[in-house]
Amino acid sequence: MKIGIDKINFFIPHLYVDMNKLALARNVEPAKFTIGIGQEKMAVAPITQDTVTLAANAAVEILTDEDKEKIDTVIFATESGIDHSKAAAIYVHRLLGLKHHARAFEIKEACYGATAAIQLAKGHIALHPDSKVLVLGSDISRYGLHSSGEVTQGAGAVAILISANPKIMTIEEPSVFHTEDIMDFWRPIYSDVAYVDGKFSNEKYISFFQTVWGQFKAETDMTLADFEAICFHMPYTKMGLKALKSVLDEGYNSDQERLLANYDVSKQYSKVVGNIYTGSLYLSLLSLLELNTDLDAGDRIGLYSYGSGAVGEFFSGIIQPGYRDFLQAEKHEKLLKERKELSIEEYEKIFQETLPTDGSALTLSIDEDPADICLAGIDRHMRQYINKNL
Repeated sequence: MKIGIDKINFFIPHLYVDMNKLALARNVEPAKFTIGIGQEKMAVAPITQDTVTLAANAAVEILTDEDKEKIDTVIFATESGIDHSKAAAIYVHRLLGLKHHARAFEIKEACYGATAAIQLAKGHIALHPDSKVLVLGSDISRYGLHSSGEVTQGAGAVAILISANPKIMTIEEPSVFHTEDIMDFWRPIYSDVAYVDGKFSNEKYISFFQTVWGQFKAETDMTLADFEAICFHMPYTKMGLKALKSVLDEGYNSDQERLLANYDVSKQYSKVVGNIYTGSLYLSLLSLLELNTDLDAGDRIGLYSYGSGAVGEFFSGIIQPGYRDFLQAEKHEKLLKERKELSIEEYEKIFQETLPTDGSALTLSIDEDPADICLAGIDRHMRQYINKNL
């Protein structure tokens, strides 16, 4: 049975910061951000958008009534959740109008979470081939104003519908993975910003890739020649490139040129969005699928997922016939082009806006937020969500 990605979509807030201007405001040479890190713009979430609304907005555009009837599981992957108890998936379940006889839960392992969710979904579909699973990867990346990680922030969500006989990509066996208990990146429950050992994390990201790639080759006898492209989790766009270059000498010149060219295509969305944590790998996959018009049915795509702390996984997928008909390339182009640029002062003000934590009520104005689904306020510690179309 073929199982994989039937539909996929991403959503980002309508606000962004230009990285050249942020660099100047931080007394940094702009090329350090735009070339050294590889980022041009950074998505910024207003207070009316959180991980729940980002995920719901990503999913609402692609689900039909038939999909909603067949979805019996919703898995929400995030490392910037809003509640230590209640799963964000339950809010999204209501906002999308899904049927009640469905599971909904949240999982966590840094940026790896959405990959874990996809593999769980794949196993579920194998047992229940008539059902569908909605996987959501949604995050707001925060390191703090003036911090070393500020340049690698971002906000956004990816919604992925997993099913039998998928329209876009089948997910192959085997998948190989590697886990180590390390402290390269973490966010204690009392902190609203993350902590990172950048140099150590970069080293582990690359070493984990080399490990799972080696395992994958040993189990499959595949080489770089078997892949049209390899997509990477992108905390920033230069990171995946470093990992790819670490194994390129295994291939012929033609392999190297093809993989580097397709890596460049896969980073286009990420470099103008930033790091969206759990959705990052799948944002790079979408960039590749929508912007490379030379891909064909039957092409194999490698996918490297990494979540600090740490878990790494490598697996592959096969592009399906007619896959372009089920992508959202024009909508994504419009979404990116119609964003509003923030001044550094506006960005810093938005970054510091917070919801009350004492149980008091706050009503938010959602008129300036063009998204269909917004956070409209908070009352007695309960967030108030609105779907403008319901």
